[in-house]
Amino acid sequence: MKQLADLRDEVDEMSGIAKQLLDARETVEILGDEEGADAEIDALVDAAARRVDSLELAANFDREYDDHGAIVSIHAGAGGVDAADWTQILARMYVRWAERKGFTASVVDESPGEEAGLKSIAFFVRGKNVYGQLEGERGVHRLVRISPFDAQHRRHTSFASVDIVPEIATDEKIDIEIKPEDLKIETYKAGGAGGQHVNKTESAIRITHLPTGTIVASQQERSQIQNRELAMTMLRSQLVQREIEEREAKLAELRGERRANEWGSQIRSYVLQPYTMVKDHRTGVEVGDAAGVLEGNVDPFVWPYLMQRRRLGAAS
Repeated sequence: MKQLADLRDEVDEMSGIAKQLLDARETVEILGDEEGADAEIDALVDAAARRVDSLELAANFDREYDDHGAIVSIHAGAGGVDAADWTQILARMYVRWAERKGFTASVVDESPGEEAGLKSIAFFVRGKNVYGQLEGERGVHRLVRISPFDAQHRRHTSFASVDIVPEIATDEKIDIEIKPEDLKIETYKAGGAGGQHVNKTESAIRITHLPTGTIVASQQERSQIQNRELAMTMLRSQLVQREIEEREAKLAELRGERRANEWGSQIRSYVLQPYTMVKDHRTGVEVGDAAGVLEGNVDPFVWPYLMQRRRLGAAS
């Protein structure tokens, strides 16, 4: 039923594009050279072109989990309080991006920094092809700016690691077996804001998968049962991503490739001082409007990365 609904949406979108182009042709025939006709025609054609671009982008999401939602985890790296603040800024950037797209974002776990910002945060982003679009954001993000926490107003560099895994629902079939005896489940009191009920009861859940050492946690829900379900979804998703990476590493080894460790590699720099620019080090894409990027305009980096990934896939 989901496949059928997705196909219907694609057909409806193509029909909508065809109608816009037909309206543009009729406007040409009816208005001809009349004043204002060019602007109306251009608007119709531009709108159709944007919708075609969206369809072309969606056509690239053909891998196993591209159409899934995503779980975004961000951890502060080197940079002290600036790195914690940078982690919070990045989380806000992705939430704003999700809102622009009409997706939903919900936080499941966060650890506040000692002075400001966040040591770490994890949140779900749900919508069509979310994982396919965000998968390329995995890696280390670097910020260069005048630190608001430095009384001498010096320039600081800080880092944060972004991890993206596909959301695997608890009722979705996967080849990975999770045995109860392999799980260490702990309960604790949720920290931060949330009211007396959240802070006084042990509603938060932390699950450790002993064979792999994978740790997930959820503390945003009031119910321990709900937090446990969210944590299990995160664990399943992390283990699936682990299997994907192991499979890709084996294929790369067979092809004789040497791949950099994404978790330790710097994929993008956000420079706010002495000039403003965001540069993706994999594709070479540069955007001068750094403020716009931090407000959620991540799309200029998504399409070039997808094209690069497709070219590399075709070459192999």
